[in-house]
Amino acid sequence: MLYLIDANVLITAHNSYYPVNGVPEFWAWLSFRATAGDIKMPLEIFEEVKDGGTDEERDLLYGWISDEENKAALVLNEEVDPELVARAVDQGYANDLSDQEVEQIGRDPFLIAYVLSAPAERCVVTTEVSSIKKTRQNRKIPDVCDTLGVSCCNTFTMLRALGFSTGWRG
Repeated sequence: MLYLIDANVLITAHNSYYPVNGVPEFWAWLSFRATAGDIKMPLEIFEEVKDGGTDEERDLLYGWISDEENKAALVLNEEVDPELVARAVDQGYANDLSDQEVEQIGRDPFLIAYVLSAPAERCVVTTEVSSIKKTRQNRKIPDVCDTLGVSCCNTFTMLRALGFSTGWRG
């Protein structure tokens, strides 16, 4: 399974429980797993990371993710299929969104489109939580994935599946 991570996975990990400068084992493991091809981040989502958190938090995280080796390992080397992005928007959110609503969705349809390209082999990873009452541009990634029939999990499900441990290097 290829886990495609949302920007909020890195932002939340850094800001809440695995700060880059506090739990370096997590970040080394993430880079290792990305190099192995288990975890990737689409370029469109990678670009969101620089916009999350306070200046100091953002600088630490963006410094890590922008490191040439980490970026090369983490960024998915594919072009998105525009038809799959349109499908994610039309079927996952609504087929009559205004420009303002599309702007509110952000880049989430890109993340979902990359999973739609190989749904049996890929899974979206996000910190967003299902909220089935939300509609249109306010829908959450897990609900959109459910509608489209693609896999979605949270950070900790991915970490368990891939065997993360702070002693992973043995």
